[in-house]
Amino acid sequence: MTRTYETGAPDGARAAPDPAPWRLRPARQQPVWPDPVLAAGVLDELSRQPALVAPDQCDSLADRLASVARGEAFLLQGGDCAERFDGNTTRSVRAKLRVLLQMAVVLTYAASVPVVKVGRIAGQYGKPRSRDEETRGSVTLPAYRGDAVNGLAFTTRDRTPDPRRLRRMYDASAATLAEISEFALDGAVDVQQVHEWNRDFVLTSPAGRRYEPMAGEIDRALRFMRAYGVAPDASLSPELFASHEGLLLDYETALTRADPASGRRYAGSGHMLWIGERTRDVDGAHVAYFSSIANPVGVKLGPSTTPDEALALIDRLDPDRRPGRLTFIVRMGARVVRDRLPDLVEKVTASGAQVIWTCDPMHGNTFEAPNGHKTRRFDDILDEVTGFFEVHKALGTHAGGIHVELTGDDVTECVGGGTELEFDDLPRSYESACDPRLNRSQSLDLAFRVAEMITRTARRQELKTSR
Repeated sequence: MTRTYETGAPDGARAAPDPAPWRLRPARQQPVWPDPVLAAGVLDELSRQPALVAPDQCDSLADRLASVARGEAFLLQGGDCAERFDGNTTRSVRAKLRVLLQMAVVLTYAASVPVVKVGRIAGQYGKPRSRDEETRGSVTLPAYRGDAVNGLAFTTRDRTPDPRRLRRMYDASAATLAEISEFALDGAVDVQQVHEWNRDFVLTSPAGRRYEPMAGEIDRALRFMRAYGVAPDASLSPELFASHEGLLLDYETALTRADPASGRRYAGSGHMLWIGERTRDVDGAHVAYFSSIANPVGVKLGPSTTPDEALALIDRLDPDRRPGRLTFIVRMGARVVRDRLPDLVEKVTASGAQVIWTCDPMHGNTFEAPNGHKTRRFDDILDEVTGFFEVHKALGTHAGGIHVELTGDDVTECVGGGTELEFDDLPRSYESACDPRLNRSQSLDLAFRVAEMITRTARRQELKTSR
């Protein structure tokens, strides 16, 4: 659904004043609220609520991402495809945080650089869709656009967009951020504890024997640090930032705030926001809004992206060329990443822009299983990551990170991996409301496989240098 915004904020809004031009641009994938008066009231209420994140937190993330842009760090971004209000429990949130920390420990020791941890969390409640409507039999209803807009159940009541869900999104995100803070302050969650979780995975996973040598190297490194009183790198702390797709412009605008200290405008809904593949039109409302905020931002780039489009996005979103400001999240698909990515990276690098390149190996590899479930093959996901690393190695550029849809739960949504899930296993525990996610075991499989790639590349470089 495409809307063109009227100039000005809803009556009574307390959000930071907007530059008007972006409101006059076409905004894709926006819900049409059946009751505009009710929507204006909800947005007015949100504009008077405290921001969910603070400007200094967003700036801290930007500083860490600047290290990624310079090739001095690695970005791990992951979490749910679509968060659910009824799934926003302490257990589920902590399970996601735990698997992200486990992956970060493995990647840190392989890459020998800090890992910046950013969750798809505390705001990932809106989803773009390829069709505005869904038909089942003779019944056609609005498509499910995430819990922030409507309900998953196929009924008229649930599928009717309800702006009051934006307030529920705010409350759920606030609760999740509080849970993240409490988790980070939990003294029991240190690097040794996280490594013990990984040791348990190695011992119990069907593919675990493959990872025993690397787990042993991590264990020896930890013993060395304890023996000599060396503090683990800060990247191994439970510090985690929150990100989501900044899809719903009504919500993002209502939570935009001006920092009294600097005068800069920040999206108060999350530390980092990204623009999706369907809304990255350089002349569209999303790019115009994102160009007005100081948060670190990302853009998804699919296989149809041209170098000229990438360069235009840089001009609009990072005109000052600040490392850490802009992340390109590449989602090409395993079959084409080696063909389509090199030209983009070469042209952007030649321009002098210092963007972060990360790999989203999920969205380009989705297909429908024979039983009707949307799924992804672990081998395809791994192959796209491999191709991404190969391209950057060949060009001498930095493969900056991975962006993965995952959960800490033992779901059965993607096939393959160490547990060798098959199509017949998918109905057993298929819980995603939208796209299939890697489960805990598959996520750790991926982290160890990526770590192996990084280690092999580093060793080859050492051998080359020594000669």
